[in-house]
Amino acid sequence: MTPERQNRGGSSAPSGSAGRVAAGRVTALVTSVMDLHVRIALQEADSEKRRLISGGILLGGGLTFLVLATVLGQLALVLWLHQGVGWAWIQAVLAVVAGDLVIAGLMLRIGGQLLKGPYLPQTTAGLSRTTRAIFGR
Repeated sequence: MTPERQNRGGSSAPSGSAGRVAAGRVTALVTSVMDLHVRIALQEADSEKRRLISGGILLGGGLTFLVLATVLGQLALVLWLHQGVGWAWIQAVLAVVAGDLVIAGLMLRIGGQLLKGPYLPQTTAGLSRTTRAIFGR
């Protein structure tokens, strides 16, 4: 190669080597940034996992106490109907059971109406896959 051509930007060994060094540095920089990104993402995932587990445990505890309070409230209602109003035990229990059935029926009816309606195709596909996985159909 002539010296004139080298001055005009022709390829030569030293400039090609410098290009490879620069490309290597850029690659190392990108790799470093990606490693940092992955490390941060893993830390965030661990934090989210802990948050979700803690939230699930607290919700479970709250629901347990809610069920306990409901049962004790029904027991208190049965006792009040028996002692305060003077109903027989069976009448008091049947009245509370009838009230429970009415409330359950209303909740199921309203919940069914809320769940009815148009679903996005992705939601329908997900529900179908879940149903097939659970029931084996």
